[in-house]
Amino acid sequence: MSLDASPGRDTDAVRAGIAARFERLPLSRWHVTVRIVIGVVTFFEAFDQLLIAYAMPELRQEWHLTDGDATAVLTIGSLGMLIGALFSGRMADRIGRVKIIAICIGVSGLASLALAASPSPSPFMLLRFVQGLAIGGEVPVAATFISEITRSFKRGRFVLLYELVFPAGLTLGALAAAWIVPALGWRWMYVVAAVPGLLCILVQRTVPESPRWLADRGRLQEAAATMDLIEAKVVAATGAPLPPVPAFTGTPEPAVTGTSAPAPGPAPSSTPAPARPAQGGRAFAPATPAEAAATGVKGLFTGRYRRRTLVIGTLWFTGYFVNYGITSWLPTIYGKQYGLSLSDSLLYSTVTSVAGFLGCLLVALTVDLIGRRKVFAVFLGGAAVLLIVLAALGASTPVQVLVWTSLAAVCFFGSNICLYLYTPELYPTRMRALGCSVGGALNRLGVILGPILVGAIYAGGGQVSAVFMTLGGVALVGALAAAFFAEETTDRPLEEVSP
Repeated sequence: MSLDASPGRDTDAVRAGIAARFERLPLSRWHVTVRIVIGVVTFFEAFDQLLIAYAMPELRQEWHLTDGDATAVLTIGSLGMLIGALFSGRMADRIGRVKIIAICIGVSGLASLALAASPSPSPFMLLRFVQGLAIGGEVPVAATFISEITRSFKRGRFVLLYELVFPAGLTLGALAAAWIVPALGWRWMYVVAAVPGLLCILVQRTVPESPRWLADRGRLQEAAATMDLIEAKVVAATGAPLPPVPAFTGTPEPAVTGTSAPAPGPAPSSTPAPARPAQGGRAFAPATPAEAAATGVKGLFTGRYRRRTLVIGTLWFTGYFVNYGITSWLPTIYGKQYGLSLSDSLLYSTVTSVAGFLGCLLVALTVDLIGRRKVFAVFLGGAAVLLIVLAALGASTPVQVLVWTSLAAVCFFGSNICLYLYTPELYPTRMRALGCSVGGALNRLGVILGPILVGAIYAGGGQVSAVFMTLGGVALVGALAAAFFAEETTDRPLEEVSP
């Protein structure tokens, strides 16, 4: 089966046909292979991102960094990620998802190699900024791509099991750094992180461009050919013909014609079905004329997308403000505040990272059952309560900090990973990567300001308990925003949620 990509066909009908064809694809070895390839890229981007926190104790000693210098070194990479996220989304909506992913991983690998040879703080910070551009650019675009090749049924589980590679990268980075940094020094960590830059070649050769993006850009014949190729690979992997193409209700007049698929089915109905209620009882209304024409940054604030952008921005900012406010400073706090050795400080911090990974796994396995909105409200709310309790207890011992921050990490890591699933669902293909990149930029703003605030409180002579009380308050803001304003999207086709 192939789409009629002749010049006279309606592009909207072709897009709807592609959406319907994705809805019938069973999970197969092809999906898993693509998820692994993109996942390995994202894994090492996460690995690179965390290294600075574990290198910082040695960098402070080697280069005699003050608290202010340390804060600058920590945050310069996040500034690059913020800018990279903003630009990558627009570029991915223009030139393609896969090209941007490949470029970003190549640049990140080269930057890691140069960081390993950095002789002083100034070039180190410049290279951290460049690497940040690449990491900030790759992660939201990869999330966009994975969402676009996935059907709606149990999309949460499929996407988040892929997204687990990011916290897995953080966790493995923590474990590796806890051994390599004390034994070999911080430079060897960056040498290891440079090797995956070669994956840019593998991505270009093995991962097809998103058919949804190709159709949206008017490249209808390429979209049809890519969809045919994907269907053929799924049939080869499963050894069974594909089921009939389901009727699709998100866009009127879907057109699917031709005979190339092994098991052609009836074309989707051309009559739009009534809007079905989403999980929680709400229905998604058809797009207004203004929403249907919305594109670019202005489109993110048009009609229904305005509220979504404000809510998702709040969740990205608060979640990562708390995450990096804690994890970036934990090794230093354990060493300076409680007098732990470097190896013990890194070990304690690693326990918290492992706890966060378990939180991510918990969300991946349950998000399709409990829904996106409840995940954010419950998990961010739980992080808020746990951090406020730690502050009330006085954060008087390193074990106390270890236990309560690890429990909180289960919650804020779990909430944060769900954002990579939820954000692409809220925007149409024409501005999906841009929407994800704006979320990623607010993520980076939180990553920048969280460590700065913690550094200001801690370096300014404030109590450690004040740090945790502040971060608990920020988490509470995110939980309330989700509980009262987030929309539920579970098990809904992308084109239905975001027409």
